[in-house]
Amino acid sequence: MLKHRGFPGRLPSTDFQFTIRRANAKGATPLVARERYRDRKPADKRADAAFVRAIWECFGEEPFERGNLDAGRLSWLLGREVKPVDDPFDPTSYEALLVLDLDVARESFPEVFV
Repeated sequence: MLKHRGFPGRLPSTDFQFTIRRANAKGATPLVARERYRDRKPADKRADAAFVRAIWECFGEEPFERGNLDAGRLSWLLGREVKPVDDPFDPTSYEALLVLDLDVARESFPEVFV
C-alpha cells in the first residue's frame, strides 16, 4: 500500500479521517459511490471540501493511486468528483488509479478553487 506523504491525515480539530495508517490484513475496504443528500451536516460538507482541496493540492489533475486514502471519505466523492482511471475498476485494490474530475469538483466545491 502506497502511503501518500504530505497528505493530511485528518481534518484539523475533528475526527474526520483522510488516511489510514496500515493496510487491512483482510483486504482493502471496497470503494462504493455514496449518495450525498442536501441535508448533510455542515461538518460533513467541510470535511468533503477539505478532502477535495487536499487531493487538488497533492495530485492536481494527474491520476493517483488509492494507497492509504480513507475508503469512507473517497466513497463520498466516487463517481462524481473522483473517478476511476482503470477499466475495469477494482474497488478493493490499494493500487487502483483514480483522478479528480476538475469540472465537477469546481461545480461542487467552488470555495476550494478560489
